[in-house]
Amino acid sequence: MSVTYALMLTRCISVIAFAISLTLEKSSGKISYILSARELSIVWSDDPMFLEAVELRTIWWLEVHGKIKTKLLSPNTTYGAYLIIKILDRAYGLDSIPAEISVEVGRNQIFSLEKSTKKKRYILSARELSITWASNPLYWSWKPLFQSRFPEGVELVTIWWLEIKGKIKTQMLSPKTTYGAYLIVKIVDRAYGLDTLPSEVSVEVGNYQSRGSIYLRRHQSKKQSWEGDYFLNRIEALRSRAIKGEHRVPCEREDGWMEIELGEFYNDGGDEEVKMSLREVKGSHLKGGLVVEGIEVRPKE
Repeated sequence: MSVTYALMLTRCISVIAFAISLTLEKSSGKISYILSARELSIVWSDDPMFLEAVELRTIWWLEVHGKIKTKLLSPNTTYGAYLIIKILDRAYGLDSIPAEISVEVGRNQIFSLEKSTKKKRYILSARELSITWASNPLYWSWKPLFQSRFPEGVELVTIWWLEIKGKIKTQMLSPKTTYGAYLIVKIVDRAYGLDTLPSEVSVEVGNYQSRGSIYLRRHQSKKQSWEGDYFLNRIEALRSRAIKGEHRVPCEREDGWMEIELGEFYNDGGDEEVKMSLREVKGSHLKGGLVVEGIEVRPKE
């Protein structure tokens, strides 16, 4: 397994230098590495605007990636990844907008820090989730997704039992922090049956439970032109049996996806498992057209 970390800063002009060295942690006996700038993947670093791929003269898109195999590191150890830099006196444009930083372990998890609070946040890919019958291509289709953070996601083809579950350890998160869990999805134009009944969402930590319901539809959902009168009447009949009251709908995200809040919980710093889920198993109707990227666990404002 490899660990990939990145710094990305767009629409800026800057001057920056990268340290080059290799070292070993002596106080704890744990292995530590420093990768040189030559070991990193720096966008456009082969351009003459860079001097020896170390100092950036001027650019508007700054993106730096590095990776290391976990087998090179000490086992059962929490590591931090740090980009070592110098900011020259003549530097400009570095603080025009904040840089995005992240650490990806394997290909199925992304770790990052909240820009304002520096608290931990994680995104678990669809491959890290437990999705009922996701291994059956008749029901779910795994494929690369446009604008996705991960190599692939999964699209619901057709199914009547919709159940998506994820889990994460509280030790991976910042202590003394209230977190929200969000399922990151898209609803394709050809989607059907997703909003016939509300889906149940929940978050469980120990004896604590957070529960709610949500309709899987856009804010202005349109009916499919091929739906016959019988199917429409069936939908209305099922809706009449739904629990009365207001139900939430997915919210738009800045990255082009939508998110469904599964619930929230308080991390007191203990060692417990957070269980997150979305399910709609009461209706016997078919549903399809839901694209799942993963679950994000982030501090609540």
